[in-house]
Amino acid sequence: MELAGRPRTRSALASLFLFLSVPLFMAVAATPARADFRVCNATQSLVGVGIGYRAKAGWITEGWWHIEGSTCKTLIEGPLSSRFYYLYAEDAERGGRWDGPINMCVAEKEFKIAGVTDCVARGFQRAGFQEYDTGEQANWMVQLTDEPATGGPTAASGTNGQ
Repeated sequence: MELAGRPRTRSALASLFLFLSVPLFMAVAATPARADFRVCNATQSLVGVGIGYRAKAGWITEGWWHIEGSTCKTLIEGPLSSRFYYLYAEDAERGGRWDGPINMCVAEKEFKIAGVTDCVARGFQRAGFQEYDTGEQANWMVQLTDEPATGGPTAASGTNGQ
């Protein structure tokens, strides 16, 4: 008789566990996937990063995010609203940069600048940004490295960060 009671106890405990874990699983499954634009610094140096994008009101550039070596930062939180984003970064310790052919405005200190023309005349600096085509993904990650990315002259690569 003692043996007959044990399977029932196990069955009852298993049912209780299942009953209690289903709401927890449902809550975790209902949590939306993280969507954002992140930059990861795979170097050992501190890096300053600026981003450019087209908003409803026109072109915007923002910066500076300071990203320590071997860390990542989110530049834009939430699902991405544009297909193309532009990135410029400077190595604060060794003086190198990750740039590209698209000219946009930056400032010496923290900035959010509307427009990409007449940078110098408006009191800003002009910098070359690299274009990233996110393919309208909701999430994107760019990794800054010491070595050039495969097949390209820049040392930054972008991927759907999922």
